[in-house]
Amino acid sequence: MSTITPAPTPSPGVRYAWYGALLVLGALVGVAGSLVQAAWFPGGLLLALLATAGLFYGGLRATGTQVGVASAGGGWLVAVVLLSLGRPEGDGVFGGGAGELLFLFGGMALAVMCATLPRLSRPAP
Repeated sequence: MSTITPAPTPSPGVRYAWYGALLVLGALVGVAGSLVQAAWFPGGLLLALLATAGLFYGGLRATGTQVGVASAGGGWLVAVVLLSLGRPEGDGVFGGGAGELLFLFGGMALAVMCATLPRLSRPAP
């Protein structure tokens, strides 16, 4: 029976670089998901939520901390909220409906789920 050995914990400088990259990736996934979920409903919604879950879970595994999930989730949430505000002329990315709400609340639920996943134990020195 094989056992899974966790990767060594990255140094703090590497983790901070990951946090910044995850913040930017979160914003990009939020923008892309906002556009895709409305264009190809319901398949686009599923695709957008799968990409969001992959980003959050990848942030957890890449950094080894819940801060990686929070960083990616923060970028995602800022992008989605800014796109939902619209412009003074009245047009916006979100037209209103069940798909947009499922994307917003589903993404937030995925972030919470990924942040509360158990982490692999660190190897003994």
